[in-house]
Amino acid sequence: MGEEGELAAEKHVRYIVTAEKKKDSFESLVMEHLRASGAYWGLTTLDLLHKLHAVDAAEVVDWIMSCYHPESGGFGGNVGHDPHVLYTLSAVQVLCLFDRLDVLDADKIADYITGLQNEDGSFSGDIWGEVDTRFSYISICTLSLLHRLHKINVDKAVEYIVSCKNLDGGFGAMPGGESHAGQIFCCVGALAITGSLHHIDRDLLGWWLCERQCRDGGLNGRPEKLADVCYSWWVLSSLIIIDRVHWIDKEKLAKFILNCQDKENGGISDRPDNAVDIYHTYFGVAGLSLMEYPGVKPMDPAYALPLDVVNRIFLTKQQ
Repeated sequence: MGEEGELAAEKHVRYIVTAEKKKDSFESLVMEHLRASGAYWGLTTLDLLHKLHAVDAAEVVDWIMSCYHPESGGFGGNVGHDPHVLYTLSAVQVLCLFDRLDVLDADKIADYITGLQNEDGSFSGDIWGEVDTRFSYISICTLSLLHRLHKINVDKAVEYIVSCKNLDGGFGAMPGGESHAGQIFCCVGALAITGSLHHIDRDLLGWWLCERQCRDGGLNGRPEKLADVCYSWWVLSSLIIIDRVHWIDKEKLAKFILNCQDKENGGISDRPDNAVDIYHTYFGVAGLSLMEYPGVKPMDPAYALPLDVVNRIFLTKQQ
């Protein structure tokens, strides 16, 4: 891949560890509602780069638990924020990284998520009721990590996801919604976790996904859009799950991701020469992980966690 195209792992580690400290920066202001997700992106990146020990585990676990709402069973994005399934998954994923699921009341969290499943099998993100296939994935993923998938109506959940499938092989946010790589990942990931991949036309969807590769090697989220590093994750993970990843040029994609690095200060941006952020740093490193880049831990494409973490959860005795 040429000398210029190396992963500046140490710089990215420093960027993530210091980004967490800059509480007064503009980025932390904008990201306040997403703190739990930001923690997941940053900490998973550290783990993929073999550097999770760079942070104080006890401090992280305490902060995560301070976002918990014991009366509902859900987590907010930050201390004092309302609970939502998105932040609940992020919190569970972070605790998985540190092997600290023992601090959770798994049944209470499972009841919170079960209460958000609708009659048609879909899921709302919170008590306000917005429905989206993202929330189906998030709910299924969270419950599976907690060994509580049996608490929801899995058949109906799958039925709803399949009803969001389009003629191009992709999936939308709701029935009839436009196919988009982010939604496709959510639907494919949820179908993988529930053992329902037979509902997917792998060649048709694989073709739609591999057409997301642009001339610069990067991937976009839907036709006619610019490439963006974050789709390295959404598209690649979906292709791996349906076994069609050999249909794209991995070397060109890796080069695109590496070109989006800030080699001096660390971090990865959405496309070359743009400002870096924690979100794209995570998705860039995660994309490289899925392509078995040297020095990066392998990732599970459905659970969006390092493979050793997922194996630890499912190969140990259920609680």
